[in-house]
Amino acid sequence: MKVLFVLTSHDELGDTGNKTGFWIEEFANPYYTLLDKGADITVATPKGGKAPIDPNSDSPDAQTEDTKRFHKDEATQKLINNTVKLEDVNPDDYDAVFYPGGHGPLWDLAEDKTSIKIIESFNAKQKPIGFVCHAPAALKNVKKENGEPLVKGKKVTGFTNTEEEAVQLKDVVPFLVEDMLRENEAIYSKAGDWEAYALVDGNLITGQNPASSGLVANKLFEMLK
Repeated sequence: MKVLFVLTSHDELGDTGNKTGFWIEEFANPYYTLLDKGADITVATPKGGKAPIDPNSDSPDAQTEDTKRFHKDEATQKLINNTVKLEDVNPDDYDAVFYPGGHGPLWDLAEDKTSIKIIESFNAKQKPIGFVCHAPAALKNVKKENGEPLVKGKKVTGFTNTEEEAVQLKDVVPFLVEDMLRENEAIYSKAGDWEAYALVDGNLITGQNPASSGLVANKLFEMLK
């Protein structure tokens, strides 16, 4: 069971002067869920090297059992500090791909040509592709083999407009995940703000927010079994 995790390399929150990156819980929960079940995990980013952590995901109120485990786990921290460059990844070597969120992916993974090709390659072979929270941003420019948006006609979820409004970044982000998915003709649905919610449509798994990362990880594992 070989799983590729793709993290953002982007650490600037628009022109606010604040930092962003990936959300620790959305990495840690799926990472340990799959690792503990025997998965061999590779972590990659567009630029390779150190993946930036969103400082807000490191605040005391964002801590979970999995983030606490991450902070004590030097081997996994080393993985985060030395990620593989996305260009050096061969999708054929993996059984599934998972994208954790955080605001970073809105800037880089949404437009990254290598990431787009990797998702298209996994999808063409009907391998599981998982995304949580802001990570569905990476699907923005991904196409099916017929040239239509990959999410067209698929049941999906992702970070909601009202959740973005609640964190006061609606006017900072380059686009809203919910709006983008709807514009790409996905069948978008959501639970209440901050509630755990995940959907499976074929080989595509999407989760709404940080609370949904465990649901996505478990659905990904079920698909791999």
